[in-house]
Amino acid sequence: MKLVPLENIKHFTNEEMESRSANFYANMKQRRTVRDFANEDVSRSIIDNCILTAGTAPSGANMQPWHFAISGYGEARKLIREEAEKEEQEFYRTKASAEWLKALKPLGTDANKPFLETAPYLIGIFVKNYGLLQDGTQVKHYYATESVGIATGILITALHNAGLATLTHTPSPMGFLNKIFKRPKNERPFLLLVVGYAEQKAQVPDIQKFSLNEISSYIG
Repeated sequence: MKLVPLENIKHFTNEEMESRSANFYANMKQRRTVRDFANEDVSRSIIDNCILTAGTAPSGANMQPWHFAISGYGEARKLIREEAEKEEQEFYRTKASAEWLKALKPLGTDANKPFLETAPYLIGIFVKNYGLLQDGTQVKHYYATESVGIATGILITALHNAGLATLTHTPSPMGFLNKIFKRPKNERPFLLLVVGYAEQKAQVPDIQKFSLNEISSYIG
């Protein structure tokens, strides 16, 4: 692989970096998962920009093992909701342990997922377990799940930075997404991301994030 010079290297002063990092944290601290979305259109170009941003994520051997399948309003949305709610009903009825249900109770979640139809966009995020050349030869993807996880985090951050709210949804199993989004068998659903404007009267649980000391440590 050809190597090229790294361009646009910026060396900020320590004060500039302190300010930039603090401002970014202040912005991201406002990010919340919401379940009440406004039935309001969002420009497709905004979604495209955020997905391009997600595509800048690092990946094992630069295989870029992700695919983002987007659904706007339409018949597919009803199908996604129907199939997701089937799995969710089974989860709450038979799959979830009493301990798990207890942990979910303060969040007020249940098997009903109206946001799957009200939000302007659903993004099905898929992991490419392996690549396919034109002749059908399989190409191994390294650290595919980890790479897609990083890209998903960048996507959520980009959407929030653009002014949009998100909800991560993971009905289990999610195989129905391959059929609805028409994705090939070498891809598996990783996550369903609900995207749009938060409804003006949206409410969120009163939760707190862990402190710096609780999530980090230094050695040496």
